[in-house]
Amino acid sequence: MTTPPVSTVKQPPEGATSVEKSGMKGSATPSEQRLLDNWLNIQAINLMRHAKSLRPFTKDEFGTGPVSPSEAHIEAVNRFIDKFRSKVVERARWVEAAANAARQEPTTERLQVLLERKQVVGDRVLYVEGIWDFYFDLFVQRLSSFGERLRSIDRIAANCYEDLYVGLGTAQPTPNLLPFSYADSGFSPMTFRRGVPMRRLRHNPNLFPLIVLPQHRLDNVWALSSVLHEVSHNLQADLGLWEEIPARIYQRLTTEGRFSPEIARVWANWHKETMADMFALVLGGPAAVESLMDVVGRSHKSTVRFSAFSVHPTPYLRVLINLILLRRLGFDKMAGDLTRVWQRLYPRLTPQDIPPAFMKSFYPAAEMVVDTMVFQPYRQFANKSLAQVVKFGIPEMEMIKLAGQRLAAGQDVGTIPLRFTISAARFALDKQLASPQIITDNFYRILGRR
Repeated sequence: MTTPPVSTVKQPPEGATSVEKSGMKGSATPSEQRLLDNWLNIQAINLMRHAKSLRPFTKDEFGTGPVSPSEAHIEAVNRFIDKFRSKVVERARWVEAAANAARQEPTTERLQVLLERKQVVGDRVLYVEGIWDFYFDLFVQRLSSFGERLRSIDRIAANCYEDLYVGLGTAQPTPNLLPFSYADSGFSPMTFRRGVPMRRLRHNPNLFPLIVLPQHRLDNVWALSSVLHEVSHNLQADLGLWEEIPARIYQRLTTEGRFSPEIARVWANWHKETMADMFALVLGGPAAVESLMDVVGRSHKSTVRFSAFSVHPTPYLRVLINLILLRRLGFDKMAGDLTRVWQRLYPRLTPQDIPPAFMKSFYPAAEMVVDTMVFQPYRQFANKSLAQVVKFGIPEMEMIKLAGQRLAAGQDVGTIPLRFTISAARFALDKQLASPQIITDNFYRILGRR
């Protein structure tokens, strides 16, 4: 038998790289060098252009009419992004320098330096791009069919700020950057307060209040009283009420009310949502309660579920708290009727739903909490109460009724606060003065041209 010849080809060592296995050694050919040189050149160009593409927004690129973002909002965003943009452009030059060095002498060390710098700077550019994209998406909605609707919400929010600050009777000016609204998916409106870190801003502080509205809410203008609630969260924060209100509630309940600390803590935990409801009711009237019932009126299990640690009041109880304020504003009959309607929807409560000890103390505690929030003076209100700063009673309700009639007829609603137009739409719908679509169309047309 003939012994097969032993191969003289040296086998690559175990674990060798694909480059080593392929035998790519020695000097690069002119063709290889040209391809590498081109690739190195393009890396610097691509990254620099990517960084510079995060340009400032111009004041007219999102429209020039009344629905476009205000110049103040655009300038604030540009100043914010510019802090990041200038740094990433400078870092892109750092990559460009590495690419030039590698083109002159394409050693492994220099190529690795380029790749490492490209990774670091590229990640940072993507970080800034996420912030730029968020504001671009926010502003570009004003060029869509949402533009007129969102501008209407902006005007209602601004009116809430203006009327409250005027009601203070001091020289305290309204903030420069007022709430800005945009449409999104979801069930309920929400807000991001000024200065709160936001995930979509890479956890940087939010520049101005944002009111986020589900698209379907914009179609149902009579349900927009929840906008007043969201605006109110921002008023609470801007006025500095969030620290004082829970302390006041806890102190009054445990001393004057002689309620247990455990019960007082629950009410203190609920202060943000409850106070926003109180604001919304005095800003917009009874429609705010009806709109709340629309939102929280769900299955028995969802609506009566109690949690001592939640920041939201138990939905069933939350409506009853609002009805206490409605009665104190002078609407006894309406408050009584709505209470009975609400209790017909949820006729049975068990100890498993709401603890008996809490339910037993609910009405006297709720009366005291409403009084503390709405009818007691605060230094943030120039030593007035909320009810004195923003007045709502029978005369204002008569204004809303007249405005609702005019709105249904397609006429200008007259010289009423814009915040009342939501309640006017609700009145027109409740009284069937026009079809839902006519009410909606008239609402936006009237708000848009005022």
